[in-house]
Amino acid sequence: QVQLVESGGGPVQAGGSLRLSCVASGGTFSDYAMGWFRQAPGKEREFVACFSWSGGRTYYAESVKGRFTISRDNAKNTVDLQMNSLKPEDTAVYYCAAGEYCSPHESEYDFWGQGTQVTVSS
Repeated sequence: QVQLVESGGGPVQAGGSLRLSCVASGGTFSDYAMGWFRQAPGKEREFVACFSWSGGRTYYAESVKGRFTISRDNAKNTVDLQMNSLKPEDTAVYYCAAGEYCSPHESEYDFWGQGTQVTVSS
């Protein structure tokens, strides 16, 4: 069983930056693809980015490509999401997830964190 804990969320003005971090415990971190998803008020949860368990492959949602960067440190069991040029529409609860494949589909992920709130004001 893998436990995931996110941190780094908070309020930020449009155009600003935040760095989210997710630390994993209870499993072999390097065996898992890691993903970030988000859920805005009144909307379904959506894919943001993922990082494969091998090969260093990354994949981004079109809405964040060029602004967000996902990275992982297998020695520290962490996956980060650097978010730049933030927009009010990026406001959401951001979730970290672990699964077998780097995928935009929630169903591919087996473990989820509790989420961290990001609020971008205009």
